[in-house]
Amino acid sequence: MTFQIPRGTQDILPNVVGKWQYIEKTAREICRLYQYQEIRTPIFEHTELFLRSVGQTTDVVQKEMYTFEDRKGRSLTLRPEGTAAAVRSFVENKMYAHPIQPVKLYYIGPMFRYERPQSGRFRQFVQFGVEALGSSDPAIDAEVIALAWDFYRSLGLKKLKLVINSLGDQESRTAHREALIQHFENRIGEFCTDCQTRFRQNPLRILDCKKDREHELMQSAPSIIDYLNEESKAYFQKVLSYLDDLGIEYEVDSNLVRGLDYYNHTAFEIMSNAEGFGAITTLCGGGRYNGLVEEMGGPNTPGIGFALSIERLLAALESEGVELPTSKGIDCYIVTLGEKAKDRSVAILKDLRDHGVSAEKDYENKKMKAQLKAADRLQAKYVIIIGENELEKGAANVKNMESGIQEEVQLNQLSTFIKERL
Repeated sequence: MTFQIPRGTQDILPNVVGKWQYIEKTAREICRLYQYQEIRTPIFEHTELFLRSVGQTTDVVQKEMYTFEDRKGRSLTLRPEGTAAAVRSFVENKMYAHPIQPVKLYYIGPMFRYERPQSGRFRQFVQFGVEALGSSDPAIDAEVIALAWDFYRSLGLKKLKLVINSLGDQESRTAHREALIQHFENRIGEFCTDCQTRFRQNPLRILDCKKDREHELMQSAPSIIDYLNEESKAYFQKVLSYLDDLGIEYEVDSNLVRGLDYYNHTAFEIMSNAEGFGAITTLCGGGRYNGLVEEMGGPNTPGIGFALSIERLLAALESEGVELPTSKGIDCYIVTLGEKAKDRSVAILKDLRDHGVSAEKDYENKKMKAQLKAADRLQAKYVIIIGENELEKGAANVKNMESGIQEEVQLNQLSTFIKERL
């Protein structure tokens, strides 16, 4: 019997994992510069957490969650996104009482959604996300967007587009909701069953429908921008002004709504304009979620954040032909001739590694030519050749694989010699 990987998942093999490590390292460095600190939450949470935060009318809750019962009958769910867990931890650990506010968090980890697998989209995927909790200053909205923008730029992506909208405060959203109901009411039967379900529960979600996006009523739907009260308008204009100050170009799209119910005020997406990237161009999405902390049982605490898929990022890098500067090859390879040299190489290998030199040796009793081929495959910068003659002299021949220059070096000086030249 043979086993295959579950549909919608992937093995990240050694020949590509270096890209993942470089991306994660870059994310952590960007967050260090912006003073966001890492948080690690459980991979599964109580199902109620996502029902209350993400929203029962969303596709995530209705169709995509991996939910199961434990042995005591408690309903648990593999996390489909990172914000709910981060906010739950913020409340549970009373981070709102920290002397320095806002609390700035980031996470990198696997998420799970049961959806149709396609290019750059998996059922188990890795998200990098940030959350800033405790400030209603529009400058923090601009900072969160700038962090995501800088992250993509630092990795070499150039064909990016920032799309932004305001969903307004509760008063604005209520007025817009009534306008949407009046707009769609008489012809809602022409829309898909999902839209019909959302019509009374959360009509704003109709605008996010992929099936009926070309319907004429979609094109003429009331814009949230027209229903923003003065306070919401001023807030949005301030965010845009800060983006101008930061030199980040943007496009205001009044039809942009995020797929989760907790968003209000600022909502944004960063998209790829790379040719051939695919029909789904969104790389990153986020926005403000004032009220979510209260929903979780905490005090009135505003928040904003974003999340992005590492898989989608890798697909965008490939579309733009960006090669990440991942480390390749090893520092040196030990070639041994004879049993005594093979025995001696064990201690030499350990000494090299103790001095921070990445090193390898033969474990298959290959001939010298085959060992040199192995060194070449591993892209070794130096090859240390040890035979019985060398052992008698207490030395080894060290070859620079790039220049071809070979030198005789005392065995007790090998690690120092290699280290200096690296």
